[in-house]
Amino acid sequence: MIHFLKKWQNWICAGSLIIIIIIGCRLYPHPALKDSLPISRTVYDQSGKLLRLTLAKDDRYRLWVPLNKISPTLINAVLLHEDQWFYYHLGTNPYGIARGALVTYILHGHRQGGSTITMQLARLLYQLNTKTPWGKVKQIYYATKLELLYSKKEILEAYLNIAPYGGNVEGIQTASLIYFNKNASELNIPETLLLAVIPQEPNLRLRCKNKDTCLITNKNILKARSLLYNQWIKTYPTDNNVAAFIKLPLPLRPVSKLPFEAPHFSEQALNQYPTKSNLMTTLDLSLQHILEQQITNYVSSNGQLGIHNAAALLVDTNDMSIKAMIGSANYFNQTISGQINGTSIKRSPGSSLKPFIYGLGFDQGILHPQSILYDIPMTFSGYAPENFDRHFEGPLTATKALNLSRNIPAVWVESKLSNPNFYQFLANATIHHLKSQQYYGLSLALGGEEISMQQEANLYALLANQGKLQPLRFLLTDPIKDGKSLLTNEARFMVIDILSQNKRPDETTSAIHSPFPIAWKTGTSSGFRDAWTAGLFSHYVLIVWVGNFDNSSNSNSTGVKTAAPLFFNIIDALQPKVTSKDLTAWQAPQTLKKVQICLASGDLPNHWCPQTGYTWFIPGVSPIKVSTLHQPVIIDKNTGKVACPPFEGKQIHTEIFEFWPSEIQSIFKRAGLSYRSPPSDKSCKKTFKNTHPPHIRSPHAYQTYLLRSKLKDHDQTSIALTANADGNISRLYWFANNNFLGETPPNSALFWQPELIGNYHISVTDDQGQSDSVNITIDSIQ
Repeated sequence: MIHFLKKWQNWICAGSLIIIIIIGCRLYPHPALKDSLPISRTVYDQSGKLLRLTLAKDDRYRLWVPLNKISPTLINAVLLHEDQWFYYHLGTNPYGIARGALVTYILHGHRQGGSTITMQLARLLYQLNTKTPWGKVKQIYYATKLELLYSKKEILEAYLNIAPYGGNVEGIQTASLIYFNKNASELNIPETLLLAVIPQEPNLRLRCKNKDTCLITNKNILKARSLLYNQWIKTYPTDNNVAAFIKLPLPLRPVSKLPFEAPHFSEQALNQYPTKSNLMTTLDLSLQHILEQQITNYVSSNGQLGIHNAAALLVDTNDMSIKAMIGSANYFNQTISGQINGTSIKRSPGSSLKPFIYGLGFDQGILHPQSILYDIPMTFSGYAPENFDRHFEGPLTATKALNLSRNIPAVWVESKLSNPNFYQFLANATIHHLKSQQYYGLSLALGGEEISMQQEANLYALLANQGKLQPLRFLLTDPIKDGKSLLTNEARFMVIDILSQNKRPDETTSAIHSPFPIAWKTGTSSGFRDAWTAGLFSHYVLIVWVGNFDNSSNSNSTGVKTAAPLFFNIIDALQPKVTSKDLTAWQAPQTLKKVQICLASGDLPNHWCPQTGYTWFIPGVSPIKVSTLHQPVIIDKNTGKVACPPFEGKQIHTEIFEFWPSEIQSIFKRAGLSYRSPPSDKSCKKTFKNTHPPHIRSPHAYQTYLLRSKLKDHDQTSIALTANADGNISRLYWFANNNFLGETPPNSALFWQPELIGNYHISVTDDQGQSDSVNITIDSIQ
């Protein structure tokens, strides 16, 4: 009995020692099997469609997938075919090795290795030649080593991820993706059984009928799959329908037909995220194909005009995700340097950045959309810009000046900007490659700097995102950042509203008209090297560029003639894919108001303004005053000249004339612009004001008004502003510290609610430009 117990003690000690050795080996630091070989990288679109599968560094297609992401059916099929005793041996199966040696070396039959899955993994990992006895010994040694260092799960996972599947295809996930365009977790039984037998016979011998799908002609593989199916139905109950599918040919996609979609986008994503092996991007492949087709059609139909290349970028402003990116008209065309990504290189934007100059002008109180600007010859500290057509339009609204892309008004607005000026705005917008401000001067308004399409998309997107600059997103996992505010919500909306009034080039034709507004702007670089159109529609930003990467000039290439038609072709083609419901960016902020103005002057209308309209107005910011452009002149009917008082006994009548500043009148004459000068007579003084100025009745001068901080009724929160005026005055305009408050008829009250306590200068101006003012103090009662 004692002898028996000692014998068991020895066995227990030996077993414990083995367990301790195994545990020690497992705990000893060693590299993960996943890190043993380089792997390929994949790029998918937003819905999981494969865009690109790259070669690993050793020129193999090899992906790594966790064991729990592999179909259990496939795992069972591999174990049934390769190693049924996998979970019970320590790396080698003595029976299998003995049988293989007997058949191979004694009976001289078909070579059999008797290898387990662990031994096959050792051969693949350590590149062993196992056709010799010594090679087989080394294989057994490394297999035992693997069993000591790694768990069965790790070994099986590694084998399935590096097993050969034909040519340079390795791993079950790679084979599933290449041959069946699906993940290893999605394989059906016929596909599973086929992939289970290929590692033992990786020479597929494909026969391709249409070059898109191929059939395996290797009889050994087909026979092995049939035998495995017979084993399978004995081990695992299977639907009878599977037998029919097993007999059918199983088409495979050849490696040569792997997707190579959105090449410029895929390359940039791979370069931008070098440590990620699996890139789930924001790209929408269906939208990508639409843009690609439109560019292909456009370039092929306009080749006679010297148009051979184009690029386009589509961004969803809701989350700043890139939905389509075409870097050139043809990635594989070397004559146009097609592999260059035209959306990332820097080009001159021409006039396409002018909207942001106007946006800054709105924010800084320099102008509003109906302000009158002068498109006339001007010099700015020695810089004398010219218009593209070398003509001048004279006075025109800011809206028209921007949509007609007049250069002089844009440069004038730029010259008035400060804190930030336009240079500082671009620097704040992360345009970091700028040279010194002195280098550009005021030429920035006309495209004096260079910018990429991606940077321009960032800028145009802020027009839809409350004036906030947000980075573009390539991956679904990229965070959506709040962004940096570069324009106010009011200014960015006014810019969109102006650009949406810009008529498309084919407006007079039977072209498709969009169910949603489109705000767009063109740009042409000097020398006709770059033609741009940038804009917004629905909740997208679209940037289009037409030109040549070799910087060659093309007189036919302008923003409005070449880039704009392509821009609208793309939008028309996208219409079935775009919803018109999400138009938040096109809704005016509640803080933005509309005021009536005299259209000819852009100011509040006086009594004689012949035509009025409305403009968007930022309270307390936008410039506003009563127009003095139109004034009455009393004309002597006999002489046609100004009538001098007294008027008794004279035949007179009154005419309304426009009185432009003298410097503007002289420029009109030099520019050859038509202008009806008011008649004059040096022998008498012209009298234009025929009324007394208004008189403020409330509030009273130098009074302190106490307002409650928490009020229950209207009278306790407001001060009534009222004034008397002569009978021929129709409108009074009220101001507090030169900020426009509103307008009323004479003797009517405007209720004003001050936001802050302090001193206020209250003024009223009538529609003839006459005014009155008082100073008051506002305090509060708690």
